[in-house]
Amino acid sequence: MTTLIGMMILAIGLPAWAGITYVGLVRARRGDELPQPRLPRARRSPAKKAAWVAVLAYLAGGALHLYGLSYMPFLQPEDACWFNAGHMAVPDSSSALPVSLVCAGEEIVPWWVNPGLLVLAVTAVGATVTSPVLAVLASRRRR
Repeated sequence: MTTLIGMMILAIGLPAWAGITYVGLVRARRGDELPQPRLPRARRSPAKKAAWVAVLAYLAGGALHLYGLSYMPFLQPEDACWFNAGHMAVPDSSSALPVSLVCAGEEIVPWWVNPGLLVLAVTAVGATVTSPVLAVLASRRRR
């Protein structure tokens, strides 16, 4: 019981005491004033937004491609069909792009992987091309 009470003091009391002490030190250093609100950030330009969309589309496309490749046979091809389709045989065909694994005439990779890759690839390339174009147009407008 004593150990439980000691653990409660350490788990709850010590962090609370440290937080109260830290707040007191900060307020003493600032002259007991309330913290000032942060100024609003400058708005992102359309070129930066397009660049962020491109980065996110590239990352999501890479993650989706890795997910699709998780169905592929690597070391022992017959295990890919066994674990994914329950059929112990060598796959009929497999490819990394478009992502495909065919076991006993049946496609194993989910149907939405390849259309998702296509949408993300078009978005990434489109945003990559759009970002510098918007930056150049914005710099011309400023002149």
